[in-house]
Amino acid sequence: MTALEGPDRSRETTFTQSLARLYPLSREVVPRLALGLASAVVASALALAIPQVLQWIVNGPLFESNDPAGLWWGVGVVLALGLAEAGLLTARRQLVLAPGTKLEAKLRVQLYEHLAELPVAFHDEWGSGQLLSRSMSDIRRFRRWISFGMVMICVNAITIGIGTALMLSSSWVLGTIYAVAAVPVLVVSFRFRRRYRIASRRAQDQAGDLATVVEESVRGIRVLKAFGRGRDALDSFAARADELRETELSKSRSLSTVSMVLTLLPETALAVSLVVGAFLVASGDLTVGAIVAFFATAAIVNGPLGRLGEQFAMSMDAKTAIDRYFEVLDVPNTILDPATPVSPKAASRASRLEFQGVRFRYPDAPADAPDLLDGIDLVVEPGETLALVALTGGGKSTLVQLVPRLYDVTGGRVLIDGIDVRDLERLALRSHVSIAFEEPVLFSASVRENILLGVPDAGDDVLLRALEVAGADFVHALPDGVDTLVGEEGLSLSGGQRQRLALARAIAAEPRVLVLDDPLSALDVRTEALVTERLRATLRETTTIVVAHRPSTVALADRVALLHNGRIAAVGTHAELLASNELYRSVLARQSRAREERWRESDVTSARSAERRPDVSAPSPAGATR
Repeated sequence: MTALEGPDRSRETTFTQSLARLYPLSREVVPRLALGLASAVVASALALAIPQVLQWIVNGPLFESNDPAGLWWGVGVVLALGLAEAGLLTARRQLVLAPGTKLEAKLRVQLYEHLAELPVAFHDEWGSGQLLSRSMSDIRRFRRWISFGMVMICVNAITIGIGTALMLSSSWVLGTIYAVAAVPVLVVSFRFRRRYRIASRRAQDQAGDLATVVEESVRGIRVLKAFGRGRDALDSFAARADELRETELSKSRSLSTVSMVLTLLPETALAVSLVVGAFLVASGDLTVGAIVAFFATAAIVNGPLGRLGEQFAMSMDAKTAIDRYFEVLDVPNTILDPATPVSPKAASRASRLEFQGVRFRYPDAPADAPDLLDGIDLVVEPGETLALVALTGGGKSTLVQLVPRLYDVTGGRVLIDGIDVRDLERLALRSHVSIAFEEPVLFSASVRENILLGVPDAGDDVLLRALEVAGADFVHALPDGVDTLVGEEGLSLSGGQRQRLALARAIAAEPRVLVLDDPLSALDVRTEALVTERLRATLRETTTIVVAHRPSTVALADRVALLHNGRIAAVGTHAELLASNELYRSVLARQSRAREERWRESDVTSARSAERRPDVSAPSPAGATR
């Protein structure tokens, strides 16, 4: 396991156990898969019948009776068997393709639904590339196996068994030689399966790690370029790519060794059989037709024997894919709706927000470490704006994320209008609470769709009001106005523009409780002053808690709460605390110095990218803002 992969929740299972877990999900596609398998088995049986017809032709019309009519009848039977085999193989493909792709889509949707339901803590731990590889390549790998590999393994096993019996019936001596050679083939195949399974797991985990590195590099491409670290990122990526390459080469070497053994032993057995068969024919102990049937059957059986290694490899890849899929699906969702949810109280726009003895610690925190939040008691009255101030890492963002249950308290309660948020349905709770994060996330959609994300049916009046309050009037100068596509994660916009759109999104939802996690940190002084002025009027109608890092943001608030060492150290107005609380003055001063340092560092990035950044008001052919 690597740091990028996430927690290792794997447990050793047999192939049968892994498949059994999938049965409830694949029950509806089993009938068509069974028909496809039956078609393939019958096709294999028809192929094995052809050598028996050849034996009859050679021993009968061709040599003994010299009957041309009988010969043509034999040719017709062989042709009919071949056409029937081809038809059944076509039917097999048609029968298994649709259910295989249907199951693939179902598994993919189910995994996405589970990922969307899992709490934020899960996504904090797992690398995004690992989740992407499980939802895409692993499920696709399993679909290929169930549509082809599983069917062919069953068909080939039946072909080898029936074929060996037919060879023994043609000549027990030659059949025994071939069967003896087949025994080590099976032993080698099963031993190879155990070794390959380990390499297969390692390769798929490394592929997931590599996908995470690619995603992180693409998302941070501006930082890498600004600081000239592209070569270092490339070296790191190349090292991981080489690890995956070595693992894949190890798999290929194992497979090639097994393939050599699986090819060499049957071919050696046929060579020995040819010599022995010649003597048996010469001595009159074996007919020409029997030896023709034997070698024709052996030619059919040799193919499945030679492919055993590849099919075992495909099966092990599929098993690993199933196990990795269920590792995610087995992660329990710890933030659930209550069994008997309480209906939110009918109230005006603003609600009363209360923290009662709230405690919180992250699951991966050291056992001897104190709780990050160690008994928070705080009340925000309806319509009040409260600023939350603390040193970096003091738990401000964590505290506000407890309100919409992005995390759950480990002790105490969070109440909205006197109701514990855990007693409300999550959808109802989150329709009453909106949050704007310091690091805004926009989706590859239009400005309109991003802002109305929480209220998709709202009209233009809600949209325009939210844009005005957030100071996001710049959108009207975009190529298509509010219908302009902002591009992946909104990176075609500046940091301040993204923050204003995220703030507009929170305002458009018209919540009873508004949570602002330092939403103006990327704005310049002039724009911040404009947005702050507009927010004052809006926040009078909403209960608001603001995570603040600077005095200008604190000025928005009616009261200020100072969070220190996991507890509320002081509550009062900004002027009161500034005059009477030395710790408060110290926290604000340290935050101001830290902010100035961040601005100086960001100047490097801004200076290097400003001349390359397009004017967002200039139209582009694609209608985007790049």
